[in-house]
Amino acid sequence: MIEKFKKDFFVIAGPCVIENENICMEVAETLNDISKKLGIHYIFKASFDKANRSSVDSFRGIGFEKGLDVLSKIKNKYNFQVTTDVHETYQIRQVAKVVDIIQIPAFLCRQTDLLVEAGKTGKIINVKKGQFLSGYDMRNVILKIESTGNKNIILTERGNSFGYNNLIVDMRNILIMKRFGYPVVFDATHSVQIPGGMGSCSGGEREFVYPLAKASVAAGANGVFMEVHPEPEKALCDGPNSVELKNVEKIILNLSKLYDLVNNR
Repeated sequence: MIEKFKKDFFVIAGPCVIENENICMEVAETLNDISKKLGIHYIFKASFDKANRSSVDSFRGIGFEKGLDVLSKIKNKYNFQVTTDVHETYQIRQVAKVVDIIQIPAFLCRQTDLLVEAGKTGKIINVKKGQFLSGYDMRNVILKIESTGNKNIILTERGNSFGYNNLIVDMRNILIMKRFGYPVVFDATHSVQIPGGMGSCSGGEREFVYPLAKASVAAGANGVFMEVHPEPEKALCDGPNSVELKNVEKIILNLSKLYDLVNNR
């Protein structure tokens, strides 16, 4: 199940959070067209709930049931893989009925019960490396999932904390995590986030998304993760580090060309 992710370049992209069905459909339709045009494997991502927002007043999403309904509609309409993140073990069984890939948030990447329960589904589990971990530390995360007999695992690099309200990306982690035998994704948008940098919410430096994404592919990343929105300035979550929808095709095209060059294809 996981082997194809080791061979061909792929993209995980979508709005940070499900704001409403219309925005998700617009992003899904555009990226569906782009992926078909370019021959790129595409996975749609959006969160039904963002449980780790900076402020209690921040928008978290449209909720569990409504969110899964939107993801189900997108999957059925466009027939591509979908993913979303989980924060509690009780969510996993229901989420697994809808999504193809279960995503474990960076802050929860060491939560044993969450990893084990996700692993038991047999689904692909995409674990985001915590901002507080090295690439080497992900070995123990992998072992927790593998303890269930599930070896359908993707690892995602998303930067490391560097002082207060700042992240840096150590590209060595991509190579380090690839040594474990699983595909590695680079989260190009969360890596340019400024956590809590605006006081009651996080900021971001969108201009660094594309350069870092190129660097990650050159370093050996199998795929790239991006938060995408039709109007990032109006996004209810992670707007400052989201890619504007109209700019996505050129980015994906160039990343796929670079991937082929790096991998002698």
